[in-house]
Amino acid sequence: MTMMIEAYKLSRSFKAKKAVVDSSFNVRRGEIFGLLGPNGAGKTTTIRMLTGQIDPDSGSAIVAGCDVVKDRAHLKERIGVVFEEQNLYERLSARNNLEFSRWLYGLPKSRVDEVLELVHLRERARERVSTFSNGMKQRMVIARALLHRPPMLFLDEPSRGLDPISARTIRETIKLLSEEGMTILLTTHLMDEADQLCQQVAFIVDGRVVANDAPRNLKLAHGRHELVVTLKEDVNSSHTMHDVTLKIDDVADQKRLTEWMAQGDVLAIHSREATLEEVFIKIAGISPLQNG
Repeated sequence: MTMMIEAYKLSRSFKAKKAVVDSSFNVRRGEIFGLLGPNGAGKTTTIRMLTGQIDPDSGSAIVAGCDVVKDRAHLKERIGVVFEEQNLYERLSARNNLEFSRWLYGLPKSRVDEVLELVHLRERARERVSTFSNGMKQRMVIARALLHRPPMLFLDEPSRGLDPISARTIRETIKLLSEEGMTILLTTHLMDEADQLCQQVAFIVDGRVVANDAPRNLKLAHGRHELVVTLKEDVNSSHTMHDVTLKIDDVADQKRLTEWMAQGDVLAIHSREATLEEVFIKIAGISPLQNG
């Protein structure tokens, strides 16, 4: 499968601070790839290097077939970028914001309506952006990044600061873009969001990639191997049932479960899968919300 990103030992420092250290990973065409970590871990710096906004101190990267240092002009035509700063023209309407960018790209006028439809804002096209909610503004920024039909999209904390409904709308848009074949790299410190969206994730801590795999594989390799067994209570108990957690690979727990089942005391059995956040804490040794 063709790689849309090939990053090899990327490093970048700001004065004495090492922001990214020997970061290597690949992103396959059509994949949603999550770069996950706490605030200050190096996620945004990595995106800035991959989008040609800053040079790496060392290492190399090919993005959408372009060397991020030697072929920046072509790279800009091949990528869309959405950073946390929405930088929209608030006094202009949604349509006029996009018309200006469309004119800069030399695109047909029909493209504005197409991207407004994609982010479900066509009915609000004539309204000033200053009247929009934060979630609507975020959708506007995504629409602007998609005007020139880039095959690769970078999203830096796309749902940061959004209410749950707006965040869900953004996630639905990301899924739709992926289904249409777009490759997406997103940064987030929201592990649940990454688990829902990403086929592949990399954990970055203190500028270093400490894990890189599919979310499912990470949870199986590093998660808890447990069962939650719902048992009947004794007739003299005030409760009719209760739950017991057993370790799958524990011989004593296996024996207890066999005995309970033979006695007819088991009402239900559920596997207990670790969350991506629990795996991150185990691998990185810190909470994903901890500032780095």
